[in-house]
Amino acid sequence: MAVVRPVTRGRDDVVLCVNCGSSSIKCAAYRVDGSREDRLAIASARGSGPDALDEAITAIGLGDRLTAAGHRLVHGGPDHHQPARIDPTLVDDLRAAVPFAPIHLPPALDAIDAVARRFPRLPQVACFDTTFHRTMPETAWRLPLPAALSSRGIRRYGFHGLSYEYVVRTLGAETLGRAVLAHLGNGASLAAVHDGRSVHTTMGFTPTGGIVMSGRSGDLDPGVLVYLTRELGYDAARIEHLVDTECGLLGLSGLSPDMQILLQHRAHGDGRAALAIDVFCTRIRMQIGAYAALLGGLDTLVFTGGIGAHAAAVRAESCHRLEHLGVRLHEARNTDDAPIISRDDSPVTVRTIETDEDVMIAHHTHDVLAA
Repeated sequence: MAVVRPVTRGRDDVVLCVNCGSSSIKCAAYRVDGSREDRLAIASARGSGPDALDEAITAIGLGDRLTAAGHRLVHGGPDHHQPARIDPTLVDDLRAAVPFAPIHLPPALDAIDAVARRFPRLPQVACFDTTFHRTMPETAWRLPLPAALSSRGIRRYGFHGLSYEYVVRTLGAETLGRAVLAHLGNGASLAAVHDGRSVHTTMGFTPTGGIVMSGRSGDLDPGVLVYLTRELGYDAARIEHLVDTECGLLGLSGLSPDMQILLQHRAHGDGRAALAIDVFCTRIRMQIGAYAALLGGLDTLVFTGGIGAHAAAVRAESCHRLEHLGVRLHEARNTDDAPIISRDDSPVTVRTIETDEDVMIAHHTHDVLAA
């Protein structure tokens, strides 16, 4: 059943924002006026097909007022990395790009088709999660592969771009300075940002790479995959299912991919849950240190995403032993999920913030259609 929370409505200039997950669809409606976006309603529905999307749109109840629809697309392949109006040519290109994101792109394409059927004259815009990271230098995006493979689009793309863009837009590039942004949720990544621009990020060719995640492995020694193929007979589909759904917190704990559940089990002495959390926080801590070195120092550390904004224990453990970098947490502020959780004497400002990818979808959709 769809969940909807209406907010005060404004004039009829409304963008429908569609954010497709693997098991749910989230929609939001925004009134956009220049650089300002006012949320009118949000809704979600379980499932990933047209029925779930119709349920969420019906729950919002603004169909006759919509002027555009914007979609979050995890990947645009090697050729599409800026927000763009959706037309048949772009749809064909996105279908050809499915091998770059076989789990994420098909539901998004289904949603585009479903919106087109329900609102045949409604303009639609694709907003790519890879856009924010296009500022990375070649030393960051180039993978250590032969040029013939790199030319086929095998490179570091980076993801969670709409989330990172929201953080930069909300807090301001000048306020952030040399910053590490940690989007920690079901999918988790970190980005090194300088003057509001991405210079490196942990996710690579796919959203499976980088740090440990809920069910995703993060980075693995490539030899592990060679071994599984040669010795255990794993084919591509079996490997894909393994690294995307069976690893990470779930694989380490053998219990659950959900951080809150693992924290509860750890509190009752479960060693498997404790191991999973420790590995997760250790990888985050190591990455913060690496990015501080890359940036030549650190001014700001930001935690966002469902875990980042709400799991005080994860933040505390991720910042443990980072005092030499200037990271000093205020215990009470951290426990309260305060906007600033660092001590007043901390050289590095540590922040928490609720991300809002839908705001960025609405903003980009408005800008593309106004151009």
